Amino acid sequence: MVSIVYLTTDSIESAKSIARSLVKEKLAACVHILPKIESIYRWQGKIEEANECVLLAKTTDRNVEKTIQKIRSLHPYEVPEILVLPPVGGLKEYLDYVDEETA
Repeated sequence: MVSIVYLTTDSIESAKSIARSLVKEKLAACVHILPKIESIYRWQGKIEEANECVLLAKTTDRNVEKTIQKIRSLHPYEVPEILVLPPVGGLKEYLDYVDEETA
């Protein structure tokens, strides 16, 4: 089954570096980068604001833990936002593509 790994990072450079590494190592078939979002969050008791990038990495359930570990090793944040989203379905041919590209 396919999983989507959602994460944010601090810059387009960091986003591209993470995305390239995931695809190169066959941990993700494809990574979408949304280059600019504004985040408001609480961190260590203070309200923070930051410009960030969102990444959506398409992988398989069997690769989720390795994908998380790889992101963690490359990520500039102390505690990166990494969420795994299970799709409820999708185009069979696309799901097959993700499976083939991450094998």
